[in-house]
Amino acid sequence: MNAESHTLNRELNSRMLNMIAIGGSIGTGIFLASGHAIYIAGPGGTLLAYLITGVMVYFLMTSLGEMAAFMPTTGSFYIYAAKFVDPALGYALGWNYWYNWAITVASEISAASLIMHFWLPESPSFIWCTIFLTLVVGFNALSAKGFGETEYWFSFIKVAVIVLFIIGGLAIVFGATTYQAGGFKNWTIGDAPFHGGWFAIVSAFMIAGFSFQGTELLGIAAGESKNPRENLPKAIKQVFWRILLFFVLSIFIISLLVPYTSTQLVNSDVEMSPFTLVLKQYGITFAASIVNGVILIAILSAGNSGMYAATRMLWYLAKKGHVPAIFSKVTRRGVPLNALIATTLIAMLAFLSSLFGNGKVYFWLINASSLSGFIAWLGIAISHYRFRKAYLMQGKPLHDLPYVAKGYPIAPIIATALCLIVIAGQNIHALMLDQIDWHGLLVSYIGLPAFLILWLGYKWKKNTKIIKLEACNFDYEKTF
Repeated sequence: MNAESHTLNRELNSRMLNMIAIGGSIGTGIFLASGHAIYIAGPGGTLLAYLITGVMVYFLMTSLGEMAAFMPTTGSFYIYAAKFVDPALGYALGWNYWYNWAITVASEISAASLIMHFWLPESPSFIWCTIFLTLVVGFNALSAKGFGETEYWFSFIKVAVIVLFIIGGLAIVFGATTYQAGGFKNWTIGDAPFHGGWFAIVSAFMIAGFSFQGTELLGIAAGESKNPRENLPKAIKQVFWRILLFFVLSIFIISLLVPYTSTQLVNSDVEMSPFTLVLKQYGITFAASIVNGVILIAILSAGNSGMYAATRMLWYLAKKGHVPAIFSKVTRRGVPLNALIATTLIAMLAFLSSLFGNGKVYFWLINASSLSGFIAWLGIAISHYRFRKAYLMQGKPLHDLPYVAKGYPIAPIIATALCLIVIAGQNIHALMLDQIDWHGLLVSYIGLPAFLILWLGYKWKKNTKIIKLEACNFDYEKTF
């Protein structure tokens, strides 16, 4: 394969697929932002938000799995929306997803510099952003197989630490150590367990959504996986329940050990995750330092996966002629290098932390990327509803599908409704203040008008129409 090639390589096996999905989702959302969620919504509100979001993500993963196993392509839901809903919607979703992950990479890099302040509180963020962004770009400049192998071991380490944290946390809660845990007393202080009411729970939904984002990476990775029709269903069945168990158990244990009133959970200059805070609070300083180091690896892992997803989506947009063809070229190792460089330029937003303060920039970036993530999920739910409906209308047997999602049509309808609710209310708190927080609204909702402009602008320019169900094309689109 020469440097002017426009094809990727199928080098990701089932083992790598599993860990790519885990690596993409277990990052700053659970390790850092979960503490902020507990602070604003209380232990009960946060747990409720994560449980409901988890159910929604399960529906979305199975919906995506049904389409991706049948039609594996790096274009993923960009292609599914274009084929089964409206080409303009697919176009807008492709751009939205690239932007979403490019911004997410920036948030992960910003979070990594936050973590470094645990050890070196006076060190400048600029240096750490430079070092960590260089590492992420370097890992993605490897072949797909090299990236997959790196991500496998990154994810293995952080999964092991979460499991150990859960075991250790339970030991403290049940009195197996000399340290006294707050336990369920933390659920009764103040107005707990549901602090702040429903508006706070909706805000926690955004953080929960950000935490789960990355599970849809399976759809992107399907385009470079070996035997995707067999490996993808396996990955979907295995990965989701592990992630849900990690998230819910971890947050539950944190809520038993740290009261939601702890200001360290929300300090804008936060230097440690709630995981580290738990260990430090109970005098296990050495372990806290080790866990913080592993959390740093976890954050870089999530940024690594995010860079992979954004780069592949930009490559696919170029392949379809939506951006200059230069971004469709790949190296001899099958890496879309030009797309990687372009994505890196957006990820350099992390350097804003040097100007405005680490914690502030981190939560700006979370808000910006969370909304885009929910828009992508909304596109998956709508596409799957139309995909299955057209499939059955055309008389095709379900047993011909490599993987059949359960709960249709209720599952994609519920997922659609929840996505719309969270998108509409993601920063409703900004409207409830004595003075409307216009800056907060701008940061939170900027992705929505951008998405609508892309969708409606392309629709007007190309005069696209909603695809008729009887005209939907189920021919497998070979992309390699």
